[in-house]
Amino acid sequence: MTDTSTLSQLAANLLTGKVKVVDLTAPLGPDTPVLYLPPQFGKNTPNVKVHEISAYDENGPFWAWNWLELGEHTGTHFDAPCHWITGKDHPGNTTDTIPPQNFVAPVNVIDRSREAAADNDYLLTVESIKEWEAEHGDIEAGTWVVMRTDWYKRNGSSEAFLNADETGPHTPGPTAEAIEYLISKGIVGWGQETIGTDAGMAGGMNPPFPAHNLMHKANKYGLASLSNLDQLPPKGAILIAAPLKFVRGTGSPIRALALIA
Repeated sequence: MTDTSTLSQLAANLLTGKVKVVDLTAPLGPDTPVLYLPPQFGKNTPNVKVHEISAYDENGPFWAWNWLELGEHTGTHFDAPCHWITGKDHPGNTTDTIPPQNFVAPVNVIDRSREAAADNDYLLTVESIKEWEAEHGDIEAGTWVVMRTDWYKRNGSSEAFLNADETGPHTPGPTAEAIEYLISKGIVGWGQETIGTDAGMAGGMNPPFPAHNLMHKANKYGLASLSNLDQLPPKGAILIAAPLKFVRGTGSPIRALALIA
């Protein structure tokens, strides 16, 4: 017989408001900031476009609907392992083949908002992660790790969110060593509030773009453009980050949610 007491208690707590749902998702639309790569890296993702099909008119008198034009890695989104060349050969590495159990897990929230406010190029180090663990407890296998920087508050302006100048984008992120350390802990994936899972200057790191390179090499996942991480505790929340079931998808916009008590 299946023990339903745990789920029954969760359902009851959701109904009474003892468990709250926090939206970790940025608005998705034509004004959503998109990543622009230097020409040597190839094509860029397009801006979001919304095309009307009908709006209670001659094209459909009783209904309104649209069709969308957007990239897989637009807005708050999920990176599958096949997104990067290092993860292209893993089995079950696309959005339609990843086990759905992996989309729901406890989340560790490393708050480095003060550091990022002082330095747009702030890099999370292994030492900083260990300091966080000393205060809040070890990072467990099978959990998400996300970095709070409050960068999401810039999302209303592409210029402020991308924060690029003649030397490139300046946004916070992890060092390669930090990513290697998190992989060694057995986490399910890494996420942050910037437009991608790497620091703005990560192209010059070794290896380049380590959050992408190393996480996907280890068959782990990425979450980008998260919002409202300042509403989550360091530990104790449950993160739900499910991509659309695109066939052979390299990623997907998501509605990321967290459950907190």
